[in-house]
Amino acid sequence: DRREELASRRVQYEAAGLDVGDVTADPLTQWSRWYADASAAGVTEPNAMVVSTVADDGGADARFVLVRDQDDRGLVFHTNTDSTKGRQLAARPLASGLFAWLDLHRQVRVRGPVEPIDAATSDAYFASRPRASQIGAWASPQSQPIADRTTLDRLVDAVTVRFDGAEIRRPPFWGGYRLVVEEAEFWQGRPNRLHDRLRYRRAGPGPGWLVERLAP
Repeated sequence: DRREELASRRVQYEAAGLDVGDVTADPLTQWSRWYADASAAGVTEPNAMVVSTVADDGGADARFVLVRDQDDRGLVFHTNTDSTKGRQLAARPLASGLFAWLDLHRQVRVRGPVEPIDAATSDAYFASRPRASQIGAWASPQSQPIADRTTLDRLVDAVTVRFDGAEIRRPPFWGGYRLVVEEAEFWQGRPNRLHDRLRYRRAGPGPGWLVERLAP
């Protein structure tokens, strides 16, 4: 049955090992290298990141977002700021992120504070989006209950008419966030579940990082 199938499912990871000497001194540079590997390997949505936030009841809340930028401080994604995740980040601006590149037997975990990016950068990214996605951002009351799909279609139709022939500017309730990486873990699958795990954490008040191996 399904429970037996789940319990017996096994995938043997046969990837090459990962050691401290194999990674860069900075976790965001290392993330960029692994992202490039995943993209070149044809991994579906290699920029998909599970973002976990703190819910109002103190529990964890997780969902996928797409990372749209990376700088020397962290990883940037965009969303409706009135959404569940937006409201949670306003109340508790901390999050963890997870990338699963299982085709390469790799995953990356990151943690740190989350901060809004500047309005000009959000404007520029919104302007680069397909028009239909821009309309969707205006039309959808993200995370709010709606009666049915027809209700959403009518909201889209209304926004389409509103902006007919006009430029669609970024909604005031939509923008970017940066997950500032203060800790990162790079995981490489190995045989017999004896995986390689390397964690970056701040070595002190300066810019340096300590890289240490974790038991699988």
